[in-house]
Amino acid sequence: MGTSPVYEAAFNSTCFMNSSPRQSPTATVTQQAITVLGLLAALYGMANVMPAIGDFRLGPFPMEMFRASFFALCAVLVGLTMVDDPMGNTKAWVKMASVAAVVAILYSCWSFYQVSVKLDEDMFLFGLREAGIAMSVAAASLFFCWRLWGGPVALLGIAGIAYLLTGEYWPGAMRLVTGDIHELLAQNLWYSLDTGILGATFSIVLSTVLPFIVLGALLEGVGAGESMIRIAFSMMRKTAGGPAHAAVLASGLFGSVSGSAVANVVGTGVITIPMIKRRGFSNKFAGAVEAAASTGGQIMPPIMGAAALVMADYVGVSYLTVVVAVLVPAIAFYASLFLMIIFEARREGITPQDTDAELAKPSRQDVLNLVLVFGPLGLIVLMLIDGWSPAGASMAAIALLFPMSLINPRIRHQPGLLLKALSNGGKTFAQLLTAIAAISIVISVLSATGMPVKFGVLMSTLLDQSLFIALLVVAGGCILLGMGMPTLPAYVTVAAIALPSMEQLGLAPLNAHMFVFMIAVASTITPPVAIAAYAAASIAQSRPIETAVSASRIGVMIFIIPFAFAYNPLLLTVAQAGGQFTWPSYIYLIFKLVVAMYLVATALSRWELHPLGYLSIALRLVAAVLLLVPLAVYDYGGFALGAALLMAHRLSPQPTKQNIQHT
Repeated sequence: MGTSPVYEAAFNSTCFMNSSPRQSPTATVTQQAITVLGLLAALYGMANVMPAIGDFRLGPFPMEMFRASFFALCAVLVGLTMVDDPMGNTKAWVKMASVAAVVAILYSCWSFYQVSVKLDEDMFLFGLREAGIAMSVAAASLFFCWRLWGGPVALLGIAGIAYLLTGEYWPGAMRLVTGDIHELLAQNLWYSLDTGILGATFSIVLSTVLPFIVLGALLEGVGAGESMIRIAFSMMRKTAGGPAHAAVLASGLFGSVSGSAVANVVGTGVITIPMIKRRGFSNKFAGAVEAAASTGGQIMPPIMGAAALVMADYVGVSYLTVVVAVLVPAIAFYASLFLMIIFEARREGITPQDTDAELAKPSRQDVLNLVLVFGPLGLIVLMLIDGWSPAGASMAAIALLFPMSLINPRIRHQPGLLLKALSNGGKTFAQLLTAIAAISIVISVLSATGMPVKFGVLMSTLLDQSLFIALLVVAGGCILLGMGMPTLPAYVTVAAIALPSMEQLGLAPLNAHMFVFMIAVASTITPPVAIAAYAAASIAQSRPIETAVSASRIGVMIFIIPFAFAYNPLLLTVAQAGGQFTWPSYIYLIFKLVVAMYLVATALSRWELHPLGYLSIALRLVAAVLLLVPLAVYDYGGFALGAALLMAHRLSPQPTKQNIQHT
């Protein structure tokens, strides 16, 4: 299907968790070592960002020592996961290359610490040795990235290094004045706390994202995910969409915690997708609903995806500001999914069912388990309002979750599950760091070459100050880079290249970053490499491309909403987005958005009360576009056209059964 090994591993571990293949003693020891190292990574990272308790505090540790040692720890952890293969599917050369990569990273981390100490004490000249070490650690990091996340991310890093090596031979504006190539490679790839693999991006992710990933792993480990699914199904049991609506609700809640589209798909999809199919929906639609809903989890407050945490730091606003800004777009997206399911159910002739025996009714314990979710998340929101940092708020939520987890009798009987969850959080973050390493290389190359400035000048010249065309170009870049790539690297890469020019064309920094962030999220369901849709297709037993196309149709609002708030900053509600907030203007804008969503949902479903003709579909889309353009004259046209279409549809004779089947 074109998915990377990490996604396949996640799917297999979810689908076959009850299987117990015969394992060798060596494999067992390796798995125990992975668990211990994952736990150490989680605890070491949390110790670095733990707030002070009175006069007692652990971190932050010295950057030179901490960054190098933490990266070395994660390299060993990732290397062991590559070597560990109880099923015998990993080739021998991959295992040998993994061991070599770990050795290269360990030696490079030791060299990084030594050189950093020397730079603090005296001048240091970089030579061939340091350049060679920088190239070796870059090659090792890109190898791990390729094995875990697929080719696109690693290829970007390779392209960046190739440009550094050959930049002086490029023509025109692309030519790079390199100077000493050894110093250029050493500083921009490795030996710097500002650029390179252990640079600023590494630091931001380490200090901000890690606690939230650990919190998400803990919330999943205490059993709240299963309870959320059962409650969601109970709430949606009597709707026509039934399991499909429940999948949207459950995936939104679960995705807000996990922050990963693929993890969300394999975590909830193994339950929701078969039930959606049994209700009468097609295989591809079942997979598409789960993929679209899971993707939206990355924009669902309060946790969202890792990219949102990084965005707050880049823009220079509080994380609470980002949460408030994305709230309306997130609700609008999930509301559009509900609408699409309603009209799909009508088109397929699926009626509400009073009973569904597929899933047990929620128990009293399920309701209690929800406290495990909303308690820590509520604490995060309150602490963010009080002015705490995201890392501090997440650490407090983790501290609260440990005693609260005793609500679940399974945790009382097996407290070791908490340590297992912590270990899973450490392993997840270690895998994410491999992608961050590759992207850090790209960012360093961009910074060293001044490419963002050149790109901004080129864009301004070619686009003739047209914001709409600029947004289309940036959206295309986000989708292209996001194919097969986690949201965070896709967002960071496009942000480094395109955001300066977007701001020059009149977009506020928060709007520009939010635009790139949401489109990067949408790339997980965009064909041809739609990683969330492919994961869902494997569960739904549908064709991956067809599932991705259907997911893009169902989740089309995630592509439209960024353009809407780019032209209507009031949708983001916060002052940093620009625009003057007034309640009448805001209510009117929300009303326009709701009408546009209804028109788009009926058009792309090709159904309202009965089938829609091609002309009606086209005109509904035109009316929706007119409503989203921020000019009063277009509003009048959009409302008039939309009202006429809705009225004509209701007054038109309902087609016969034969005509409906033909349609």
